[in-house]
Amino acid sequence: MAASGAVEPGPPGAAVAPSPVPAPPSAPSHLFRPISAEDEEQQPTEIESLCMNCYRNGMTRLLLTKIPFFREIIVSSFSCEHCGWNNTEIQSAGRIQDQGVRYTLTVRALEDMNREVVKTDSATTRIPELDFEIPAFSQKGALTTVEGLITRAISGLEQDQPARRANKDATAERIDEFIVKLKELKQVTSPFTLIIDDPSGNSFVENPHAPQKDDALVITHYNRTRQQEEMLGLQAEAPAEKPEEEDLRNEVLQFNTNCPECNAPAQTNMKLVQIPHFKEVIIMATNCENCGHRTNEVKSGGAVEALGTRITLHITDPSDMTRDLLKSETCSVEIPELEFELGMAVLGGKFTTLEGLLKDIRELVTKNPFTLGDSSSPGQMEKLQEFSQKMDQIIEGNMKAHFIMDDPAGNSYLQNVYAPEDDPEMKVERYKRTFDQNEELGLNDMKTEGYEAGLAPQR
Repeated sequence: MAASGAVEPGPPGAAVAPSPVPAPPSAPSHLFRPISAEDEEQQPTEIESLCMNCYRNGMTRLLLTKIPFFREIIVSSFSCEHCGWNNTEIQSAGRIQDQGVRYTLTVRALEDMNREVVKTDSATTRIPELDFEIPAFSQKGALTTVEGLITRAISGLEQDQPARRANKDATAERIDEFIVKLKELKQVTSPFTLIIDDPSGNSFVENPHAPQKDDALVITHYNRTRQQEEMLGLQAEAPAEKPEEEDLRNEVLQFNTNCPECNAPAQTNMKLVQIPHFKEVIIMATNCENCGHRTNEVKSGGAVEALGTRITLHITDPSDMTRDLLKSETCSVEIPELEFELGMAVLGGKFTTLEGLLKDIRELVTKNPFTLGDSSSPGQMEKLQEFSQKMDQIIEGNMKAHFIMDDPAGNSYLQNVYAPEDDPEMKVERYKRTFDQNEELGLNDMKTEGYEAGLAPQR
């Protein structure tokens, strides 16, 4: 019968027998079969592979199996008939689990030494009674027993002992003593604890009473740490660290500007300074190399305070002249004994000492061109001379006076030499601004809440 279904012609008188119909393929057997010594169909797969010891071809055998009450694993064994080198290890056939697992087994009898153990590469093995630990990735994965795990550790410790003894290494005797302790564990002369901690969650310790609970075995599942995930390769690379913000307190910034006197190119230096017990301020200084003009200005680094500030200092000692002082552009100064008042914005913002500000005030008043020369009256000159003399007396500490700083914006400061305690000669008052003061600061027209609602219809 042809593939099309037509009958091919045959010899005359001969019957054409139909070709035999092929039998349906048998159902494929399970790839991972439960591990059993009685299962004759469960045979390893043999693959010829290179021996890494003599670089000739050896034989690798792979067995895909399933451990009851656990999961699928791949058991691999390599042997070389040329040099005799062999190696066995196991790998999990599944994925890395969502959580790590920790098995804590209390070994009380010889029967516990026969429990099956699956230890992956990433598992850490500990025996607290001996302060003994096998770190992760220091051994290949293995399908063994508790006794086999200890035997493997003993073999690893004995491997380099002949060389240590030949070199008369002091650690050789201590390792021999420790090997004796490990061998005593195999006899279970006293109970001990075996802990297998695997962040991948693919290690296993047999429960011979399954599905019933095993009182000697405690299984704990936990969430991995970032370091454990990096160790398992679950994070390709650590998240990029955010670049550290520049600390402007330690930097002097420079920008180009023009001299206010000769209009020549100049540089302005700017620095952010933290004033103790106050706030941050910005100090700007300009030095013109062309005409030699120098100027400095201080700006508040913060917002307008909720309340205004009035600072009153009773000057009683020459040491008061050394107090640090910050006068913002919105601060007015008053000296009642001299009947003197300095309005806002005069002298600009300054960060200086009390003596420095008083000298600036004296220079501003006495060197005013409208009060000097032919245009000045004799009475006016006498008042200026009297003002200058009294100011000198205050600066020298020979005259007591009150110095008042009134800043509606709350951004001015006068040093408290007794900080953090109160200064008996200084009084700091907080007050609510008037409508006119808010108007001068531009706060009455400033809308900080609900402003988006008014803009919504325009969008």
